[in-house]
Amino acid sequence: MASTIPDPHQGTCTDGRGAPATGRAGRVEAHGIDHIPEQERHGHPRQLFAVWAAANVNYLNLVVGGTLVLMGLTLAQAFAVIVAGNLFWILTGLLAVPGPAAGAPSEVITRAIYGIRGNRVNNAVVGWMISVCYFALNLAAAATAAFSLVEKAGLSASTGVKVVVVLVIAALTLTIGVYGHGMIMKLYLPITLTLTAVFAVVAFGVLRHTDFAYAPATAPTGAELWTVLLAGVTLMGAGPLSYTTSADFARYLPHTASPRAVMGWTALGGFVPSVVVGALGACAATAVDMTDPQSGLQGILPGWFGPVFLLGLVLGTVALNALTAYSAGLALQAVGIRVRRSLSVLADGTAAVSLTLYGLLVSDFLDTVSNVLSLTVVLLGPATAVYATDILLRRNRYDGPALVDETPGGPCWYTAGVNMAGALALTGGVTVSALCVDTLYTGPIAHALGGTDLALPAGIVVSSGLYALLTRAAGGLRRL
Repeated sequence: MASTIPDPHQGTCTDGRGAPATGRAGRVEAHGIDHIPEQERHGHPRQLFAVWAAANVNYLNLVVGGTLVLMGLTLAQAFAVIVAGNLFWILTGLLAVPGPAAGAPSEVITRAIYGIRGNRVNNAVVGWMISVCYFALNLAAAATAAFSLVEKAGLSASTGVKVVVVLVIAALTLTIGVYGHGMIMKLYLPITLTLTAVFAVVAFGVLRHTDFAYAPATAPTGAELWTVLLAGVTLMGAGPLSYTTSADFARYLPHTASPRAVMGWTALGGFVPSVVVGALGACAATAVDMTDPQSGLQGILPGWFGPVFLLGLVLGTVALNALTAYSAGLALQAVGIRVRRSLSVLADGTAAVSLTLYGLLVSDFLDTVSNVLSLTVVLLGPATAVYATDILLRRNRYDGPALVDETPGGPCWYTAGVNMAGALALTGGVTVSALCVDTLYTGPIAHALGGTDLALPAGIVVSSGLYALLTRAAGGLRRL
């Protein structure tokens, strides 16, 4: 039985220009986790650049870049960490490659790794739960900018007003997520251009005040420095690693689309803006107090630009969160819940709004950012590594129709619906990563190393190695 109910649509008619009517921006996307037929594929890999660029010219990257300097790094060290952490976008690009090959989203492609039932657990935790957490985190970032806009308009940002603001931003975000792929492809190029213009003004203001010779009063050295550097790379790498679902936005491309182009445009779309905006955040931290980024930055920007800057922060975060909401909706379907994709997106939004209100009204925002980004890599690092390893071992040979076959006789059923190689590799990687983490708690390995957090590299190496070894021991990859 299929685990998704398609939204109502009129077959596969086109709009007169060759693009499927069901993929147009003005219609709710009909497809969920079902296979995309070749006659409904369209577009070029270069379109993926704008999708990922729009989502990464955002407030969160600015905050994280500033956080690196607050952690005690020099400007040069912060730049190095920003570049190193964002190199994980290469993995995000690799994970997008199966989209055109399979005509399916990541949430379905990973059935080849975990089996039908095993993949439901994977999607419930790594897919849906993590996506909702990031949705809430980004929504909180957008809301804090919007609160400042409310106050500039002469209103008091009371608790009631804050709730309304969060709901309005969530509604805008979810509208894009509900309309889906066509709306995203239509909107994200103009959003990228708009945000580039906004952040060009920010860059002008920040670079004029940057202290390029900045050195912290108490700079870490020796083992302590390496601990901070590794923590910084983990913090930066959490962003690209959260997109284990990058195939979701490439699956409408023709199966003949160049894998290198899909990988390259996806990776560049995330890497370039993340590095630039993160570096701006680090530069700003040498001139203003980045524990309160909005107030600090507005002190060095033109007075007239304040509202424009805040609107840009909201727009960038809406673009980012729409992708997250879209993938979270697919993950909910892939868990096995028979619900239309449009309704699953709304369900995700409801959960995320609840978490956002808690994060804004109860918890401290900067602490929440650091803790969530650092802790999620315990899951995301190993999950990304196992997925990437399968793509390389399989040489990107995925059969879309076979992947959507959920019957016990199907090629992704394995043993009782679980591929033990994938399940054990992910479990082993997460376990080792959890032993090495130093964030909300200190794992025993991190404690023995004096607080050095090796969760990210350890989880990636162990899970990838285990998957390759266990797959070979089981007789190799099952053909799809």
